[in-house]
Amino acid sequence: MDNAQRCDISLNGALGAISQVGDLSMGQPLGHSRRVARLARMLAQAGHGKGDHLAVAEQVALLRWSGCTANAEGFAHLLGDDVNGRRAMLDQTLGTEDMKAVHQATSLAVVHCEVSGEIAKMLGLDAAVESALRRVFETYDGTGRPLGLTHEHIPEAAYQVVLAGDLEILSRAHGLDAALSWISDQSDRRYPASLAAMLVRNARDWLADLEATSDAIADSRAESPVSLTLVGDVIDLKLPWLAGHSRQVAHVAVESARLWGLPETTMNEIGKAALIHGLGRAAVSNSLWNTAGPLPYGAAERIHLVPYWTQKASRQISELAAPGEIAAHAYERLDGSGYYRGAPGGSLCSEHRLLATAVAWVALRGARPWRPAYTESEAARLLKQEASRGLFDGEICEAVIAAARGERRLPQPKSTLLTPRECRILQEISHGASNKQVAHRLDISPSTVRTHVESIFRKLGCSTRAAATLKGLTLGLIS
Repeated sequence: MDNAQRCDISLNGALGAISQVGDLSMGQPLGHSRRVARLARMLAQAGHGKGDHLAVAEQVALLRWSGCTANAEGFAHLLGDDVNGRRAMLDQTLGTEDMKAVHQATSLAVVHCEVSGEIAKMLGLDAAVESALRRVFETYDGTGRPLGLTHEHIPEAAYQVVLAGDLEILSRAHGLDAALSWISDQSDRRYPASLAAMLVRNARDWLADLEATSDAIADSRAESPVSLTLVGDVIDLKLPWLAGHSRQVAHVAVESARLWGLPETTMNEIGKAALIHGLGRAAVSNSLWNTAGPLPYGAAERIHLVPYWTQKASRQISELAAPGEIAAHAYERLDGSGYYRGAPGGSLCSEHRLLATAVAWVALRGARPWRPAYTESEAARLLKQEASRGLFDGEICEAVIAAARGERRLPQPKSTLLTPRECRILQEISHGASNKQVAHRLDISPSTVRTHVESIFRKLGCSTRAAATLKGLTLGLIS
């Protein structure tokens, strides 16, 4: 079994993470779907009292936008900017022609509904949740998408979630009075008049309750766990050329952590971090990710905020708070040139360095709109070059490359006195190699070799290469 598949999370944690991906994809503030879930629950309880139907309403709300990464490419082609375009669509500020085009794009609704329904099935949710998700774009008057179903074929949970979503978004964008007026106008068109009237009567009190109490997702670790790989897959669906990316990063990161000798618990956290490291990518339009040439002005700054959004979204899910901290360092570099923090090497621990290197390796091995994929040997050469320039830890690069090649162990020194890299350099200089020759053979800079040699001399208490060689042989560090 792939190591990434052992990274489990509770059902509530998975629902929370997927809802955060949906919020960012739809241009909504983080926590939007959770607020909608609570409003939908209030509406369901007002209509039918307590029961299992309350959980159905909540889960449909949390997964309502779970299919939006799957059709992001289509919305990018349709509206130019899939994130801001869908935000405008939801808050009723999208232009008339664009809104008409959205309503005619039935294929986008088909993709969304099919994917969200499959996600509910993969999570093992009640069939009622899947049914509502597959019909969440249908309307009371039969003009909805993708099938134009009539009222009797639309589950009430779908109406409850759409009503709750309209209230949450429109009251925030236009004020409560305008939101309630629009909702009333949609009675027996978008949703049943009786349900809309119930919402309108209670909206002020429910919104007040929403603000007065916490909207944190319950952490139910006692639930049967689900695989976090599903969350990674949902994240990667946003860009066709990223399919399987998070799984690959998780595999390489966990295996390199194993080679590095990190404990099982740390390996598990790194695996989780790898699966969610791209969560914040949902906040950036596909039109930017697909840019083949130079990025337009300001685009780089938006891309540099991806790990910020990943961290912020993860912090709101207790099970993912710690992995999210690691994931937020996926694009940091030892020389401080990374993002979003620009953290220097001294503040980057092994977990940060391993994940960043694994992400870079998998990216090099995959095709991108601006370049073809590199071969394994080309990727190894480029990664080592960047390590020699001070961007990555050279020894961790060796571990990542070895893990990607399926190697089960790294050469280890027979003593903990020197690091594996220092033992390798000592081996080279014991055979008479100069700093420049060692640098060429190990694909690192001569100054890096000099630093390592100074460290070797210091640790061995020597000042000459001959003495270091003798001591290295005596201690079994070299042969």
